[in-house]
Amino acid sequence: MVRPTQLLHPQRAPAPVRPAATVLLLRDSPQGIEVLMTRRSMTASFAPGAYVFPGGGIDADDEQAHGQSTRRATQSDAHLTQAIAAIRESFEELGILLARRADGSHLSTAQIAALDRQAPFAAQCAEQGLTLSGAEVFVLAHWITDRDLPRRFDVPFLVARMPEGQEPVADESEQFEPLWVRPADALARHAAGQFFIIFPTIRTLERLQAYPTVDAVLQACAINDEPLFTSCPRAGLMNAHESRHMEHEAPFGELALVCPDGLIVHELSWQTERPVPLLKNVQRLTAPNPGFMTGPGTNSYVVGDPATGHIVIDPGPDDAGHIERLWRAAGGDIRAIVCTHSHADHSPGAPRLQALCAAADLGRPPILGLPSAPTARAGSQFTPERALADGERLVLVGADGDRLSSHTLQVVHTPGHAANHLCLLLEEDGLLFSGDHILNGSTTVIDPPDGHMGDYLDSLDRLDRLCEQHGVHFILPAHGYVLGDHPRSADNPASPEHGGARAAIAHLKAHRLAREAKVARAMQTMPDGTMDDWVKIAYDDVPERLWPVAKRSMLAHVEHIQSLGGFNA
Repeated sequence: MVRPTQLLHPQRAPAPVRPAATVLLLRDSPQGIEVLMTRRSMTASFAPGAYVFPGGGIDADDEQAHGQSTRRATQSDAHLTQAIAAIRESFEELGILLARRADGSHLSTAQIAALDRQAPFAAQCAEQGLTLSGAEVFVLAHWITDRDLPRRFDVPFLVARMPEGQEPVADESEQFEPLWVRPADALARHAAGQFFIIFPTIRTLERLQAYPTVDAVLQACAINDEPLFTSCPRAGLMNAHESRHMEHEAPFGELALVCPDGLIVHELSWQTERPVPLLKNVQRLTAPNPGFMTGPGTNSYVVGDPATGHIVIDPGPDDAGHIERLWRAAGGDIRAIVCTHSHADHSPGAPRLQALCAAADLGRPPILGLPSAPTARAGSQFTPERALADGERLVLVGADGDRLSSHTLQVVHTPGHAANHLCLLLEEDGLLFSGDHILNGSTTVIDPPDGHMGDYLDSLDRLDRLCEQHGVHFILPAHGYVLGDHPRSADNPASPEHGGARAAIAHLKAHRLAREAKVARAMQTMPDGTMDDWVKIAYDDVPERLWPVAKRSMLAHVEHIQSLGGFNA
């Protein structure tokens, strides 16, 4: 795990979360699903003026009302309590009652109006001979309020079908202006600045619009009787404006690493002029070479501090401006230059950076890595001054006042993307510098003969074991944001159990194997087909303009399939 001494910002405890529940009341219309939303009071302490779904805090009485409610066999005690809380809040805020008489009918709007919304809820239902419809309320999603906010809630987003014969009547104290709206229309109005909704509402509506009917939503939720997704979002800055992100979105891991307690201070917009501090001992400087194959550009990393000196990982292309900025980011004190592999966007800048250090009489850092194999293409030739050994450790040590500062990079040979590819593990902080083996936002190209799919998959397995052994939760790729998350805990309930690094590796391997299965099916479907024929089937989910690049990795899959005794084309 990252040493607290290396965090950029003082640690603080986020506000505690309070249990709550909200419910999406749904109905079918000729245009598709509609959901009931209301506007919160402008004086509300949380999300004033926002359009929301009805809901509120969970009371102790909600759990006591289990005996007055129907229940699914797979419905847990917690989910039933949440459902009862949502039923109660719908009644109190909007005069909607998800409860049935003995004959299965609902009360009408007029009959509900005769009830007292301020009186004890369960007792009134019992007096009316009503059974709460807990079994008809399903969990759609689970949201935990962002760590940066002063009021936080642990909220299941439930779904239920709107009872027939009832109309919403707002309480005019907490909720106003109830309206039925299609998810797509609500999102469009919000984008136009006409309908204020907060981040969890936006993301929930985005997912809801994929379902054609209310039945489709309820059936999806009933499969496992658990939330379809769970999220505790994180926020950063994008061009100085607040930007929130869920766990599956590209910037999330970087925000978890840099601002674990939820401070909104980290700038996410890509730029090449200044180094981006990720920790006190890790800076990222992105080369000005954005493009189809490089994304926002090649990430060069500077590891170390003024007391220990620095190691530069992947100096990038031979760009004079980028190299000078790297040199300045390290204060000129560079002890070694490591290239993860020989490709033209990673290693060519190494000699220029070395010469810049030597010219300033600050030493001549060695250029380290693995020499390119004979299979490397002509434009990807690289010979280090010293070849690194698998498992070798590069150690930076220095006195920082009364404290000894150290940073240890372990070398890990990971062939697959290139025969001479290596990754680096920063042992003290559990960080994996993955080069091009693992990227954020795309999968790396495996281009035979220097690329090899079997080696690539084996290297993924090795990295997974390494992450487990060293408690690695974050991956710093050569292209894109940091990947990962902290392990699951009471303060981080939406995270994978073992943290985000191993989850990212597992997801990547599953994606590769799923693609390989599609390649095998294409080969079986068209045994006399060509690569051009197979790519149309195996990469039918990829834009056609990307097929020329996809064919390079597809060849690696074909070779791997054949090496395992599969279809022999």
